[in-house]
Amino acid sequence: MTDFPVSMRLLIEELSKMPGIGPKTAQRLAFYILRSPDNDAEALAAAIRKVKESVRFCGVCNNLSDEDLCEICKSPSRTKSVLCVVEEPNDIVTIEKARNFNGLYHVLLGSLSPLDGIGPSELKIKELLDRVRKEKFKEIIIATDFNTEGEATALYLTKILKGSGARLTRVAYGIPVGGGLEYADQATITKAFEGRRELKAS
Repeated sequence: MTDFPVSMRLLIEELSKMPGIGPKTAQRLAFYILRSPDNDAEALAAAIRKVKESVRFCGVCNNLSDEDLCEICKSPSRTKSVLCVVEEPNDIVTIEKARNFNGLYHVLLGSLSPLDGIGPSELKIKELLDRVRKEKFKEIIIATDFNTEGEATALYLTKILKGSGARLTRVAYGIPVGGGLEYADQATITKAFEGRRELKAS
């Protein structure tokens, strides 16, 4: 049986490392790239290089940005008294598409998962506490995912933020249990924010 040339094998291996890309899909993508015009393949490679060189985390909220501060943190029109805490930058994209939230964000860059060795020190929780002390928010919305890790993170945040003076709320269960924000449609996100409930630390 004839195997792929070394360069194709390497491309398939690299593509299969991406989340949700299995060996068969990686092969299809590799063949697509191979058959693409040279300028398309070069544009793809250039885009990958550009994102690695240019994109960084916002110095305030940890959103993705081409500059030290993201567009949301720089915007004078955002409501500065309300903070929404999410797990990943793509959650911000999902919420913004619904166009019903105009506050600020804080990205944790993950969720608590002791089995995977991810504790509070591995997340941007210290930075969150620093912001809360400095900026005196009136409301903090916890919008972590409705899975085991997201719920554990929400519970932990509720406990450590209970003395902040801010009203603590959790987005409603319009998001399916076990699901992530990134998979919710705009109507579901809107209802989840409208129906958010107040959290009480035990």
